[in-house]
Amino acid sequence: MHPFESFRATRWIRTLNLLLQAVLFTTLCAGLNYLALHYSWRTDLTHARRYSLSPETLAYLKDLARPVRVVVTLTEDPEHPENAQAFTDVRDLLREYASATRANDNGIRLTVEFLDVYQRRREAELLGLDQPNAILFLSGEKRRLVTAGELYRIVRGERKDFRGEQAFTAAILDVSRPDRQKICFLTGHGEQRIDDVDPRTGLSALATDLRLRNFALETLDISYTHKVPENAALVIIAAPQGIEPFVQEQLRQYLTTRAGRAILLLAPGTNHGLEELLHDWGVMVDNDVIFDTSPEDIFEEGDLRIRFFAPNNPIVQSLVDRQIALRIGLTRSVHPEPGSAQGNGLSITTLAATSESAWGVSAGRSGSPEYHPGVDFKGRPYMDPANRLGVAVSSERVQARGNLPFSVRSGRLVVFGTADLVTNSRLQGAPGNYNLFLNAINWAVDRDTQLNIQPRPVEKFQLALSQQELLRLRYCLLLLVPGVAALLGLMVYWSRRT
Repeated sequence: MHPFESFRATRWIRTLNLLLQAVLFTTLCAGLNYLALHYSWRTDLTHARRYSLSPETLAYLKDLARPVRVVVTLTEDPEHPENAQAFTDVRDLLREYASATRANDNGIRLTVEFLDVYQRRREAELLGLDQPNAILFLSGEKRRLVTAGELYRIVRGERKDFRGEQAFTAAILDVSRPDRQKICFLTGHGEQRIDDVDPRTGLSALATDLRLRNFALETLDISYTHKVPENAALVIIAAPQGIEPFVQEQLRQYLTTRAGRAILLLAPGTNHGLEELLHDWGVMVDNDVIFDTSPEDIFEEGDLRIRFFAPNNPIVQSLVDRQIALRIGLTRSVHPEPGSAQGNGLSITTLAATSESAWGVSAGRSGSPEYHPGVDFKGRPYMDPANRLGVAVSSERVQARGNLPFSVRSGRLVVFGTADLVTNSRLQGAPGNYNLFLNAINWAVDRDTQLNIQPRPVEKFQLALSQQELLRLRYCLLLLVPGVAALLGLMVYWSRRT
């Protein structure tokens, strides 16, 4: 008998054949996984390119100099569809960031971690995270916080665009850079302090949040330094009392000759001493205190509710989209100086204004706060906004350089008529205040404006069926599909029998 015709030999041959097939199949799978890991190729077929990063972002990630850690505190809450959608959008987008950095030859990676601040409270406290719905970017000692409210453009309470890529790329660039933008808080004239924890006058909560957003904070006493530091990206002056002429002149030179940026919070009833500087920038601050009698525009405690904002302005656009109002206490009126923008290259905008029923009581008048024509201040119909008193104004100086056909920004200034806009108590009870102030800071220092990343539209799919159409669909799923399968089975059975 031939050796290959025996039962034992046939069994060994079949066993060897099965082993070889298993080895070949395992080798094929391993090879495919190796090729997919090192030579991956993906195509995004979605309409809005949902799973593709922009070429600008990919270029930044390729040249990433330092590893970046991302901690996400968003939760997938099925009871709140908006939170669940935000979690999905952030997770999918960060997955693309992490995937893009795996191809870096230098080994610099972006890692993503999801953290439940309630279950892992100890870790959250070490990171400075005490609330959910935030994304923290860390690289070394640098950190920047991105909140869920910055991820979407909201129009009339509805999400329209997802801006996560622009926010995330800006945060990555910010924390991976070797230096940080420095904000100087002026001191020496009774200003509010960033180390003061007093609820009504302190700015410690603001300072903590700005440090989380990767700003370097420093106090500045020009009477001692005799000038504004060269590396100052922004100077904030909160509730000054009697700034001397020498300090005012140094601030004027910083804004004008060095294209500086400044934010002023001027409390009513005080002599701030910045009249010449404000005149240079076309801003007029009245010596009054604003009152209002409209129930819709004041809170129960007497604070003003500011609901009118400049249209299509980057500082207040988020408040317009989300329909958020400001809550401020005593404030003075601020408005553009008539005729100041003509020939001076100034672009002046009233950012926020009161209702038409508000008026400004002159600080030198005593008695009841009733409106007295000819003595108190009222909004004028020929000023923008008409018949309203402004409480915040921005001024930007744009000058042409020689015979060049384009203009160059040479300074920015934002003036608020109140000093308690971002005190410790206001940050907790008035989210619109902090939103406005942070937007003013970002606008002043040109933060994130260098990115040309388009937002992604929020796609929504809705199927509207009548009761009759829903009944037909149910019958089709229950009867038609099984019936077609049964008919095909009968046809096969009949063909085999015949």
